[in-house]
Amino acid sequence: MTLGLPSHVRACLFDLDGVLTQTATEHAAAWTEMFDEYLRARAQQTGEVFVPFAMQDYELYVDGKARADGVQSFLASRGISLPEGDLDDAPEHESIHGLSNRKNELLLRRIHTHGVKPYEGSVRYVRAVRAAGLRTAVVSASANCHDVLVGAGIESLFDVRIDGIVALRDHLHGKPAPDTYLAGARALGVEAGSGAVFEDALAGVEAGRAGNFGYVVGVDRVGQAEELRKRGAHVVVGDLGELLAVGGAP
Repeated sequence: MTLGLPSHVRACLFDLDGVLTQTATEHAAAWTEMFDEYLRARAQQTGEVFVPFAMQDYELYVDGKARADGVQSFLASRGISLPEGDLDDAPEHESIHGLSNRKNELLLRRIHTHGVKPYEGSVRYVRAVRAAGLRTAVVSASANCHDVLVGAGIESLFDVRIDGIVALRDHLHGKPAPDTYLAGARALGVEAGSGAVFEDALAGVEAGRAGNFGYVVGVDRVGQAEELRKRGAHVVVGDLGELLAVGGAP
């Protein structure tokens, strides 16, 4: 069984939401609910026209990034500046961290309501990767990464976990900076050039290329294959299961 990877790849580093688990839609819904509530209230206070948060905003400014970075990036796109605040700001507090915590509260509510489902094609692929002797890491901006992995029943498939908690502890810049993926490679004991990155987010693909990883696989779940290629994906698939059917390594 082929993995659809170049022969020099020794380790695989996977994003979580949208690549391994079907939680990207829950993230998008939580972001939309949080931002729309905030933007609607702001419009009522200032008299500005309410322009709702759109899927394009999610893809360009939020997807794949740490929560606070996503909040700041989107607000800047609307010309809105808020104080950073503190990490433990209440969800109703009007600050970057306050809005971040509100989004996380909404996300956890949705996850607890709907549960966590892995992509079966991804699970088959990760199992095949491990069976071939390659090491595996999950690299996610989410501070809820461990809970999601456990909820999906796939925690044991990864040798290393680099998530939002690790990034905060080790002062790692979030995607599109390559820091978290490079930390994953170091923890796996491989050079970036011997690692393959698997990402569905534009910022994540940029991170893989910025880190000079040997191979970057874009996973297109929402119809942005061409943009993933433009950001640096060597190949784009609709599901990781497709790689198992590739005849021979690229």
